Amino acid sequence: MKPRVLILVAALALNSGCAIKRFAVNQVGNALAGGGATISSDDDPDLIRDAAPFSLKLMESLLAESPQHRGLLLATASGFTQYGYAFVQQDADELEGKDLAAATALRVRARKLYLRARDYGLRGLEVNHRGFSQSLRTDPKKAVRVATKRDVPLLYWTAAAWGGAITVSKDKPDIVADLPKMEALIDRALELDEKFDYGAIHTFLINYELARPGAKADEAATRAKQHFERAMELSGRQLASPLVTYAEAVCVQKQQRAEFEQLLKQALVIDVDRKPEWRLTNLVMQRRAQWLLSREDELFAE
Repeated sequence: MKPRVLILVAALALNSGCAIKRFAVNQVGNALAGGGATISSDDDPDLIRDAAPFSLKLMESLLAESPQHRGLLLATASGFTQYGYAFVQQDADELEGKDLAAATALRVRARKLYLRARDYGLRGLEVNHRGFSQSLRTDPKKAVRVATKRDVPLLYWTAAAWGGAITVSKDKPDIVADLPKMEALIDRALELDEKFDYGAIHTFLINYELARPGAKADEAATRAKQHFERAMELSGRQLASPLVTYAEAVCVQKQQRAEFEQLLKQALVIDVDRKPEWRLTNLVMQRRAQWLLSREDELFAE
């Protein structure tokens, strides 16, 4: 009954008097911002694919009434980022070999979702750091110094959304040019709390170290390996994300086929029920692991 009650309260919140409305909106916003466990533990990614748009639009409606609700801004930024990756970009990657035009259209949609998520993340950072977005455009490394450990979730999800947009925007130099801003956000998050979300920052950096401007190939690969090992340690080796990310980013680049197979097969045997709160993430990443294995002959030379 809880979801039905939440929807009813949300409807009342959006149609009540001003003061009561703001209070109700904030209460519903608090509930939505802290209600991720039900989604993350679900065992049916397709169900979440169908349900997520309603939740995301509800959060946007609430933000229209309470635009500085940090919890809602964070939840909306992370929600659009995860939806864009798991259910749009992944579909585009799988479809590319069969229908390039359809895959391209999906990547355009993914980019829009990522940029929407980025903007919500920046709004969240602006709540406690007025002028943050402008400072980030002027001097990214200096701008992020105002962020504290409390800001790490927003730093991470804003960087993740921005990084996603850059990944699917090779034909958009204005978006690719934002790389230093994204880099400043994720590096500051690492500096403030490298243990955040069981190694999520380290998993992000496995991939990014190889693309970091000015990085030497051997040094970048070494840093990527260090991030991988730390992510595995912090997650208790129960998350598929570091395994899949390292296999796709590093093993393919270095043409290490045997390690590629080993890591993806290791990801596939993770028991998704052992950590229910990571079930959905692991199912999504196991799907990507299977897809990568199906493309092995394309990714590696004879």
